[in-house]
Amino acid sequence: MLSLSERRPPGARRFALSAWLCALSLAVLAAVVLAVTPQSPAVASTSAVTTTPTVAAETAGTPFPARGTFYCTRIPALVTTRTGVLLAFAEGRDRDTTTGCSDVGANDLIMKRSLDGGKTWDEKPTVVVGAGDELAHGNPAPVVDGVTGRITLLYSSSDWNRNRANPKRDGFDRTVHAVHSMDGGLTWSPSVPQPQLDRPEWFWVSTGPGHGIQLSRGEHFGRLVVPGDHRGGGQAGGQLYTSDDGGLTWQMRAVSDTRDTGSYPAELAVAETVDGHVYVNARNSENTRCTTNEHRLAATSTDGGATFAAPFAPVANLDTSPTYGSLLRLHAHDQDGRPDRLLYSGPSRLGPNVLEDRRELAVRSSYDEGKTWKTVGSLITPNRTGYSDMALLANGSVGLLYETAGNIPHGNVAFTAFTEKAMNDSETELRRPRTADTRVKGPGESGNHAVVHGGAQLGTRLGGVAMEFDGQDDYLRLVCSPTLRVEDGDFTVTAWFKHSATTGTLPVIWAYGMQGPHFSVRSEPGSGVLRGTVGTSIGTTEVTLPSSSNDGAWHHVVFTRKGLTVSLAVDGGSAATAVMPAGASAAERNVTPGGAFNIHIGARPDFPNQPPGVAQLFRGTLDDVRLFATALTEAEAAEVKAGSLTVRNSEERLRLGFSTIW
Repeated sequence: MLSLSERRPPGARRFALSAWLCALSLAVLAAVVLAVTPQSPAVASTSAVTTTPTVAAETAGTPFPARGTFYCTRIPALVTTRTGVLLAFAEGRDRDTTTGCSDVGANDLIMKRSLDGGKTWDEKPTVVVGAGDELAHGNPAPVVDGVTGRITLLYSSSDWNRNRANPKRDGFDRTVHAVHSMDGGLTWSPSVPQPQLDRPEWFWVSTGPGHGIQLSRGEHFGRLVVPGDHRGGGQAGGQLYTSDDGGLTWQMRAVSDTRDTGSYPAELAVAETVDGHVYVNARNSENTRCTTNEHRLAATSTDGGATFAAPFAPVANLDTSPTYGSLLRLHAHDQDGRPDRLLYSGPSRLGPNVLEDRRELAVRSSYDEGKTWKTVGSLITPNRTGYSDMALLANGSVGLLYETAGNIPHGNVAFTAFTEKAMNDSETELRRPRTADTRVKGPGESGNHAVVHGGAQLGTRLGGVAMEFDGQDDYLRLVCSPTLRVEDGDFTVTAWFKHSATTGTLPVIWAYGMQGPHFSVRSEPGSGVLRGTVGTSIGTTEVTLPSSSNDGAWHHVVFTRKGLTVSLAVDGGSAATAVMPAGASAAERNVTPGGAFNIHIGARPDFPNQPPGVAQLFRGTLDDVRLFATALTEAEAAEVKAGSLTVRNSEERLRLGFSTIW
């Protein structure tokens, strides 16, 4: 193992570390095209209607703006030094627009210091790593030794940017390195490679991102722990790096390996439990992001990070998107006399889509050391947000460094700080309600339950139950699922709808994207038609009926693709038809995107970020929305209209009868 320098004085560790932790405890008791302009954490997007309160910030700002020294900034990490100085780290991505905000580019590791808890920052960022090269440096993972004050920054590097005209990952493995500072981040040592923190079969190895921890209990008292992840040889997983000499030398300890074709942990966050164990909460990096709604995995090390006690398992009731999220110890009864409390920061919107679902950054709490997480929490901002990292400030407040922008979830790295009281006062239910998919399902098959947004509520239809939408912020969202992929095959959508709007476009259902692969059914009173669309990579096919059915009565719509023929009918009448282009292959007839997606009911997919003046939301009532992976015959469609629940059950992929909201 490679030494960095400046070993600690003999016998200094235990007393000094205890004093540092005690001081922090007492402080707690006492107290892109980038649209990169970040919105204030306390102000909701003007294009969205929201009544969810945001936490009152002590201070807020953007220490690392995009289009400044760097094209964009990403991957935040945050620590408080032994003397209370706040250090914010990020990746400064590229100096020009050749690769923009890509992972692959001339990326540096940058830092700013704050001496007043984040109210003000250094005017210009310090380039800690990368000032003299064109390498791709990333994933800053700082950790502070409470004895010496040494700050160690582990990070990963690669030569992805060797060819500036064609930067790429293929053929260039990542490596792990370390730098350190003994003066609170003012100066940094030369970088030292850490080959012992890698394995030959790993083509990908990464540190953090986000802060590491120092253990304060048990036989491993004083140990530094920094997480990482890896891929290679058909395997993938997470690992823990440890140091027992204040960050001078590092070892690879616990390693979790599983096949890289399923769920595996990546971008790990760590916290010490009150019994001295290491709790690990990781991003679920399942490749398609569509086989589960549980996007966090957790495990525990009971031996100071040497091994994982059990395989990583899904974390229940922690709605989020697949992204890095941070852990922070706020209270421990054995150190500050307060009830044990862990914090988790991350987007609180459920869903796998990187662009659409990384939003609604929130802080949630666990009072049983990560075994369960509360669904109530504190909303930091309703806007698009990505990675985040937390630190306890010298005054006992919580500091939060996070990615955000305008039309995408990253580009700037912003900061906010808030007290525990402000966090508690703003707590609200973050788990959005669901309404059930009631179709007949196979053994062990999960339902495609819809997430309820806004204030959509149950109404009535013919003595039964339906779903009412106010046209302001109400809609339903079906999160990506393998059974919701219709691909290049036949399908049918059926639904009951009622409205009396005289203007605008009212989407009944809009699957997947705005353009490219998608399908939709829309009532358009503004143009006087009922429209169905099917899109592929080579174009969009439309079919219309000459009425938007906006008479305030119930109507039943059937939208079908059979082969290349698209048809749209209402109330059992004659169908309007159109023929799709055949394309050169099945891929050019595929209406489902290859990656993650959402299906919206009652909204265009870009809500709540529709352009000013656009409000494509359903205003009225919907009922009995179904999706079949087959083209129903006219007789079968009539049975569905009549209320039959036995039509093509083996091909039924969705049935929203709106009987309950739960």
